Amino acid sequence: MEKIIKIESVTQFNTDRGQRTLHPLVSVLDQSKSTLVREGRYVSDLYIVFLKELKCGEMKYGRNHYDYEDGTLLFIAPGQVFGFEDTGNMIQPTGWALAFHPDLIRGTHLGRHIKDYHFFSYDANEALHLSDRERDLITESFTRMQYELEHAIDKHSKTLIVSTIELLLNYCVRFYDRQFITRDNMHKDVLTRFEKLLEDYFLSGKAQSAGLPTVKYCAGQLHLSPNYFGDLTKKETGRTAQEYIQEKVIDIAREKVLDLSKSISEIAYEIGFKYPAHFTRLFKQRVGQSPNEYRSLN
Repeated sequence: MEKIIKIESVTQFNTDRGQRTLHPLVSVLDQSKSTLVREGRYVSDLYIVFLKELKCGEMKYGRNHYDYEDGTLLFIAPGQVFGFEDTGNMIQPTGWALAFHPDLIRGTHLGRHIKDYHFFSYDANEALHLSDRERDLITESFTRMQYELEHAIDKHSKTLIVSTIELLLNYCVRFYDRQFITRDNMHKDVLTRFEKLLEDYFLSGKAQSAGLPTVKYCAGQLHLSPNYFGDLTKKETGRTAQEYIQEKVIDIAREKVLDLSKSISEIAYEIGFKYPAHFTRLFKQRVGQSPNEYRSLN
């Protein structure tokens, strides 16, 4: 079984790359100055942002492979597995790397909102591809943090570094919005496949045995991470993926409720509800009438 190497600290991250540690909780590395790194799989206790400026082979992230392109940003959260297939080769890292321990941002505005940056749990094939101007802005953020780290640590250091990390991540939110727009045709295809997936799910009778389709299930069937799929759906439709699924459920329920040969409870189980009361509550919330009232009026 392939061994997974654990990165527990910023110091370990730097040492593996032959670079100095200027701050125990955060590091910004110009990877061209790093020593050769052995190919392998890693799991980290850190948040890591890689900016790759050159093609550097096939990286494995989670269960997916990804060939880096120029100007690609990849975000890794604590606990995620990443790295290269272990062939025994040594490779030269390129681009930039930002690594910071969760303790750096604990108690800060960024610490309270880090989970809002969904791209830390996107899959590698959902990485952020930068234009030249966008890459310049990101590189400027790295060099600004690097300057601050080379300055003697004082009472201002943490505030300035954390605020620069937050600014970088907010730029990435903007750039991802741009990427959603520029990939509009591809995303519309995803939504078309999402709609068909839901139709097939209910037509096949799977709901009765497996329950209501979840966002995680749909994302998996569409080969997307749940967070990326949710963000894509929200940006394209104005609704969350969960709301989209619920609307589909109610559309189907409206038709089925008019079938007088079945009780409301039978319809609820058929659609995938474990408890008929939950179906009735959702139906009334969405339609404004209970299933029985809707049946009587129609």
